[in-house]
Amino acid sequence: MVNHLIHWSLEHRALIVALAFLTFFFGIVTIRQMPVDVFPDFVPPQVIVQADVPGMTTAEVEALVTWPLEQALNGTSHLKNLRSQTFAGITSITATFDWGTDIYAARQLVTERLAMANERLPKDVVPALLPIASPIGIIVSVGVEGDRVTPMDLRTTAEWTVRPRLLAVPGVASVTVFGGDTKQFQVFVDPEKLRAYDLTLNDVFAAVQRANVNSGAGFLTNADQEYQIRGIGRIHNVEELANSVIAIRNGVPVAVSNVATVKIGAAFKRGDGGIDGKPYVVLEIRKQPGADTIGTTDAVDRALDELDRSMPAGIRLNRNLVRQSNFIHLAVHNVDRALLEGGIIVTIILFLFLLNFRTAFISFLAMPLALILGLISIRLFGSGINVMTLGGLAIAIGEVVDDAIIDVENVFRRLRENRALGNPRAALDVVYHASLEIRSSVVYATFIVVLVFFPVFMLSGIEGRIFAPLGIVYIMSILASLLIALTLTPALCSLLLPNAKLMERPESPVTVKMKYVYSRLLEKTLPRPGGVVAVSVVLLLGSLALLPFMGRAFLPTFNEGNWIVSIRALPGISLAESDRICKQIQEILLRHPEVISTAQRTGRAELNEEESQGVYFSEIDVNVKPSAQSAGLIDQIRKELDSIPGVNISVNQFISERIEELTSGARAAVVIKVFGPDLNILEAKGKEVTRIMASTPGTVDLYAEPVLGGPQLSVQIDRDAALRVGLTMGDVTDFLQLALSGRVASTVPDAQRLFDIFVRVDPGDVATLDRIRNLQISTPARGKIPLYEIARFEFVAAPDAINHENASRRLAVQANVEGRDVVSYVNDVRAKIDAQIQMPPGYYVDYGGDYENQVRSQHEILIYSLIALVGIFLLLQLAVKSLPLAGLILANLPLALIGGIVALYFSGGIISVAALIGFISLFGIATRNGIMLVAHYQYLEREGKPLEDVVRQGSLDRLIPILMTALTAGLALAPLAFSRGVSGRELQQPLAVVILGGLLTSTFLNMIVVPTLYRAYRRKAR
Repeated sequence: MVNHLIHWSLEHRALIVALAFLTFFFGIVTIRQMPVDVFPDFVPPQVIVQADVPGMTTAEVEALVTWPLEQALNGTSHLKNLRSQTFAGITSITATFDWGTDIYAARQLVTERLAMANERLPKDVVPALLPIASPIGIIVSVGVEGDRVTPMDLRTTAEWTVRPRLLAVPGVASVTVFGGDTKQFQVFVDPEKLRAYDLTLNDVFAAVQRANVNSGAGFLTNADQEYQIRGIGRIHNVEELANSVIAIRNGVPVAVSNVATVKIGAAFKRGDGGIDGKPYVVLEIRKQPGADTIGTTDAVDRALDELDRSMPAGIRLNRNLVRQSNFIHLAVHNVDRALLEGGIIVTIILFLFLLNFRTAFISFLAMPLALILGLISIRLFGSGINVMTLGGLAIAIGEVVDDAIIDVENVFRRLRENRALGNPRAALDVVYHASLEIRSSVVYATFIVVLVFFPVFMLSGIEGRIFAPLGIVYIMSILASLLIALTLTPALCSLLLPNAKLMERPESPVTVKMKYVYSRLLEKTLPRPGGVVAVSVVLLLGSLALLPFMGRAFLPTFNEGNWIVSIRALPGISLAESDRICKQIQEILLRHPEVISTAQRTGRAELNEEESQGVYFSEIDVNVKPSAQSAGLIDQIRKELDSIPGVNISVNQFISERIEELTSGARAAVVIKVFGPDLNILEAKGKEVTRIMASTPGTVDLYAEPVLGGPQLSVQIDRDAALRVGLTMGDVTDFLQLALSGRVASTVPDAQRLFDIFVRVDPGDVATLDRIRNLQISTPARGKIPLYEIARFEFVAAPDAINHENASRRLAVQANVEGRDVVSYVNDVRAKIDAQIQMPPGYYVDYGGDYENQVRSQHEILIYSLIALVGIFLLLQLAVKSLPLAGLILANLPLALIGGIVALYFSGGIISVAALIGFISLFGIATRNGIMLVAHYQYLEREGKPLEDVVRQGSLDRLIPILMTALTAGLALAPLAFSRGVSGRELQQPLAVVILGGLLTSTFLNMIVVPTLYRAYRRKAR
């Protein structure tokens, strides 16, 4: 079939050239329409369930809501992981499903399971599914600011003007609002006045509900028309609410204002926000899964332009906060630049070796065409342009010309030889047979390169999702280059080379000199196979000896230009104190000229959104200038923030943190989880783990989740006392909730906005324990009595947050690592924990974070690489029809290891998933060179040449094309290899280092070892 394809291409060479140019222009148009993002979507389908339980403590929410929901969700089809966070008044459960699960099917499964739990949940608790949004999809943060505007006006504008408009933007999934004051109609009841009018708190609550109603009253019909009748009873202002009647006493109406202060005020909040240390409002805009980040950001900007023109006086929008598109533009630009620089290097190598325009032009054309076809192919897999797809092109850029180089070089040499004959053959026939001569080796070599990437597609974690697009683009580009070498390259050779005057020119001086040096080297090495093998083994062992001195990590550190500063205070801290600490931290950050802006998020978002934390937890998004040296600046800031007492502060980068949170449920590189049922034991064991980690070198940002640190006022109801006055437990707890926490009685519509009417006892009347104890509760038997007669009060330590994983309680101790690799750090910690901590029955320790990912991915790469190696061996056997020769070609693999290991050692010494994939790519390229050499030896042997001539002539014939392919494949990666820490190139840089270093040694040793061993083997076989 391949022979027929080559023959057909030569017969219709004009059509082939025309199709190539049409494909080129079609590809350019298609690429311009492709979505652009920073990374492929590596987040598995997630469904987040939240349930609001006002008035309940953390322990009660866990027992009555979290456990029933988790029991219902456990066992859901394709469920991969179940995590939950329980706080006072709210629980949030994240169900993560296997990759490939349809998100809508997953949500349907969760909905069905939740229906099963409804009967076991407390009254009025309705769990809700949050909107579909990628956890790493925060594309823009927008500030709503105003220096002479109240926080309530800022919040109202943000929530009712800005947020709805942004939610209408295509691609936007959710808009989370932090900060400001939520407007509320407040009814603060005076207990003394209630007693004076002989009213209860429930009387006021019921009166407020009845004071704000509309009703339908049928229709008024006449002969030809009907009128709908509506009873309008909605309130519109504070005065109307204040004048609402509660009851009649002595013939006189008692209004709400007689027993309560009625006003518009700020709702009680469990979260806050700010910008640059000022109490402004922050909106986080999340994109929908699969949405184009750049396109969605541009659409958001257009919506913000419209909003700018309609903002109330004194209010402005701040777009100078975190924008993921800035990093995308920078990262894509940097990878684009590496791609361009690699292309220039490839072009220079082609012209230097070939020294003529026509052969270089034919070889060069394969590069843009193959890359375009490779990039177009990614659309078929549902992806777009990102740093990984562009990285796949950058890695392939030097290899996509290899097949064309080999074909052009062989055709050119055969045409030159044919012209020297007395009776030359037809040029078309020479081109055809010259292409057939290398056809088999080119095809097999290409499929071997493709097979080598098999382990990348089998990686089961996030790393597989990240690197799969790179592998797809790389493989499709290589396959496209093979198709071009079998069609376009022969067609162009037949059109441009037969009558070229360059046929009469001698070989370039560089080529002649290289062949001379190589022939002299062969003379010394061919007779000494034992010595050649010994030197190779020594070099290999020397490189392997470096491995114990190298560290291991999951993924390289990203340089995003945006940081997240996470602040964790002690449980029980007030929101005001958290805000004060955040303001102090922002002042420190803004002293650095590299910092552009800061945006604070504390606690829980008021609207039902993904962000749910205690008020002791805050995050500050830090936007820095692209020119900032992130690593050094982060270290300096860490030292400055260490001076703030009473809080744990960690500094991370956005995507890195999200990867860590997705994989381990915590926001750090190292997460050690202690599982068990009893919170007291968990806290004790957590402290022991924390002590060990603190004493281990390399620990920074150490933090242990608090368990029993939050203070709580416990109101223990005396059942006997309550029985004597005719009260049930529900009567007392309902009273406590309404009096102390309050309850929304109704809502007031204002144009397209809705504001709550909130009823509770005046906060000043319950500001101390004594006042709470003396609150009057109505009883059927004795009228009004103080609470202390039926309850006792005490302050206790209670859990502020309880975390579950797969329906088990867990405590996480987390840290980042500085100055050493993650794997060696965790190994040290694990050894100390095993030796020093004894876990009770039912308790165990799990090691997560980057360590877990690195160990799993390394194991998978090793297993699947061995399977790929078997496949490569079988393909080699098919190509050379000899098991010993197939084994001889595989000798390239350890030779390639030498340079790859040495290069990686001197470029940082960290073995990451990216570096391991670099070794995979390197093996494919090295095997290609070996098969090209051995296949040519076999071709010459079939022509009847003596063995010595076969080895010498075959090696010299393949010297230039192998050097060209190795140099183009290796040096094209130099811009990536020498760009450590450059944004967008972090994942490709170690991969490029390994390939470049490995090609330097494997190519040199391949040209020595393979000829020597082939000669020794064939002499012995004869």
